[in-house]
Formats: sequence, structure tokens, C-alpha cells
Amino acid sequence: MTTMPDVTTPAPPRTGSHPRTWAAVLAACVGQFLVVLDVSVVNVALPSMRADLGMGSGGLQWVLNAYSIAFAGFMLLGGRAADIYGRKRMFLTGLGLFTAASLAGGLAQEGWQLLAARAAQGLGAAVLAPATLTLLTTAFPEGPARTKAIGTWMAVGAGGGAAGGLIGGVLTDLLSWRWVLLINVPIGALVLAGAALRLAEGRSGERRGIDLLGAVLVTAGLASVAYGIVQTEEAGWTAARALLPLVGGVALLIAFVVVEARSAEPLMPLRVLKARAVTSANAAMFIVGSATFSMWYFMTVYAQTVLGYSPMKAGFALLPTSLAVVLGSKCAPRIMALIGAKRLAFIGTAVAAAGFGWQSTMGVDGSYLTSVCLPGILMMAGAGLASTPLASLAVTGAAPGEAGLVSGLVNTSRTMGGALGLAVLSTVAAARTAGGTGPEELTAGYALAFRTAATVLLGGLALMAVWLPRHRSGTR
Repeated sequence: MTTMPDVTTPAPPRTGSHPRTWAAVLAACVGQFLVVLDVSVVNVALPSMRADLGMGSGGLQWVLNAYSIAFAGFMLLGGRAADIYGRKRMFLTGLGLFTAASLAGGLAQEGWQLLAARAAQGLGAAVLAPATLTLLTTAFPEGPARTKAIGTWMAVGAGGGAAGGLIGGVLTDLLSWRWVLLINVPIGALVLAGAALRLAEGRSGERRGIDLLGAVLVTAGLASVAYGIVQTEEAGWTAARALLPLVGGVALLIAFVVVEARSAEPLMPLRVLKARAVTSANAAMFIVGSATFSMWYFMTVYAQTVLGYSPMKAGFALLPTSLAVVLGSKCAPRIMALIGAKRLAFIGTAVAAAGFGWQSTMGVDGSYLTSVCLPGILMMAGAGLASTPLASLAVTGAAPGEAGLVSGLVNTSRTMGGALGLAVLSTVAAARTAGGTGPEELTAGYALAFRTAATVLLGGLALMAVWLPRHRSGTR
């Protein structure tokens, strides 16, 4: 097999139907689908995992957080590695690790083995995900073609997150919870073979060292903060087992900033954050992700534990919601060309906030139409409309040699927002239930979590109004 050698400057973008261009689009979309799918696919399988592996409720939450935190914490490292060592090489490395970890998780016999495999999956996803967006931004120049490609990438990623409930429910009911992880193995192997043959290599930065210290500090800091938030559910905010990891995590994140400011080869050059588009879009992405990621968790648990749905029925119940987020993401590029990225991000977030407010009126005997379907459609259609313009604004502000870094930052903001948002909102729900496990208590807790998420999104609207730059992506 012959591949193109590494280059130190980006190759001229191709906008036509060159086979390698569309190979890059296909690989980017499938890779993004897999990594986002595995954020949500385990939700409906959690009760089965608990019964089979004897895990507690705290352990179940870490089935989600072990993946999300490793994913978000190492994504900056993955993005920088794509710039330095080549996007194809990092794509193959990340996908290979992700596929192997999926196999290990599907074969786990103890709870700790499953958690370790999920963390390894997250690490593989952290290397893979930035490479997927970098493949697109280097294949298309800024303008309508790139916006359309990013919209497709966002739609496929949103579809992965949205389809997680349906795919997980079907596999859990018909086969076993193990297949929500094992299904990645044949797909990953097939994409690995195709990408190795069809993708061209390229990199946009000089070869130099990788800031491992920075990666360890930011990951440990984020994990410690998330762990401390989870501990507040049982111990309260002033207990030592919650307060110590919270303070320690903040200290580690401060140390990360200090190291990055002094390092000759930082993981995240702080100058990147001087670009208003990059900083404001990532802050908005963090806020939107903190609310919308938790939706899938609460909705699937509500459907099963309160409404009595089976895993498969819960998955099918959320199918309209899944289609809404894909439709929102696909429509976003066309609407952006008409009204601009900032306005569309604002409108999408407002629609999502309205959906979360509606969902907070859920009841123990709620109907499918008004307690699951319609508010779910609003929540996720709004999220799909908001995410594409925010991602487009962020990457537009990136220098050519930092495309992978900014791509990683976009994914980090969304995923880390989701992980911390889930931890906070789960604590809010648990505080409302006060230890109760009946349908009334659980519903009251979930409703409060949705009200809190709606309030967070309203705060995000205020931030977007004053901070996001005006940029009519797609018209330039």
C-alpha cells in the first residue's frame, strides 16, 4: 500500500468530487457517529449491566462518566496530535484503540473491568474525534462547501447520540447489554480497513513534542471535579469526600493553565483563546452540551422506571427525538446562509430551552405525546440547530496550523459540558427525591433537573447575545 507522505503545510483543499475528498467525508462521519453513539448507547442498558455485574447506582453513572471524562480530557491532546503527526495516522490510532476497548468492555466480567474499558474507549475517541473534524476542514475551504460538510458531520454525530437509545434498546432486548459495545467491533474493523486504503495523509504543524503533562493535568482536573460533584449527591457540598476532590480538581486546572502559559510547546496555546469566535463559541457549546447531554439519560430512565417501558420500547419512544436532532443539524447550514450563525445559534438554543421547560411538567401518568415525544422533539431540534453554527464559528477563528487543536476544543467543550452537566443535574434530581425511589419521587427529581437545564440554556442565550461575533457563514 502506498500513501502520501506527511507535509508541513495543508494541501490545497478540494471541493469537487475527488474520491479522496469523499473518502474523508465518509470516514469523518462514520468515526463521529461511533464516538458520539457510545456516549448514549449504554443508557438503556444500565439496568441490565447493574443486574449482571452487581454494580451500584454510583457505578452506573461512572459507566457514562468514565467515557465522557476521558473523551473530553484527552481531546485537546488528540487534536494537537492530528496537527503534528497527521490526521490519517491519528484517525487510525484512535479508531483502533476505540475498537479494541469496545471488545474488552463487551467481554467484561466485573464492574471495574467495564469501567476501565469505557475509559479506554474514551481515550480512543479523544484521539479519533478531532481527526474527523480536521479531515473535513482541510478537505474544503471556508465557505458553503465546508459549512455543508460540517452540517453533515454534526447531523451524523447528533444522529449517533440520538440513535443510541434505539440501538441500545434493541440490542439489549434481543441479544444482551454486551452487544451495545460489541457492535462497534465489526464496524470499527471495516472502517479501519477502508480508511487505511483510501485516506491521504497530511498534517498542518511542524513535528515537535506533545505536552503530556498538560494532558494529564487537564484530564485529572476535570475527572476530580466531576467525581466531587457526584459525591455531593450522597454527602452534600460541605463533606470532605466531596469538597476535597472539588478543590483538588480546581487546583489541577489552575496548574494546567500555568503550565500552558510557560510551556514552549503547550497542549493548548493560550493565544488560541484570544480569538473571540473560538472562545465565545466554545463557551456556548459547553453550556448547550451541559443541558442537552443529560436529556438522553433522564428520558430513558424516566421511560423505563416510571412509565414502565422495556428497553426496546424506550428506544423506539425516543425515535422522533432522534430524527429531530438530525433534521435540525441538516437544516442548519441552509438557515445559516440566510440569517447568519449567531442568530441561528440563538434561535436553536431558545427552542431547546422551551422544550426543556415543557419536559419539566412531566408526570407519573404522563402520556407519550406530551411527556416524551413533543418536548423531546423541541429539545433536540433546538440542539441540532444550535450546534452547527457554534462549531462553524469556532473553526472559522482557527489558524491553519491549529485546525486540529480547535476541532478538539469544540468536542471537548461539548463533551465536558455534558459530563459535568450530567453530574450536576443528577445531583439536583437526587436532592429533590431525598432518597425516595417511588415513581412520584423520581418524577419530581427528573422534572427539577429539566427545569434547571432550561434555566442554564436561558443563561446561554444571554451569553450568546453579548459575546458571539456576527458571522454570516456560508455567504462569504
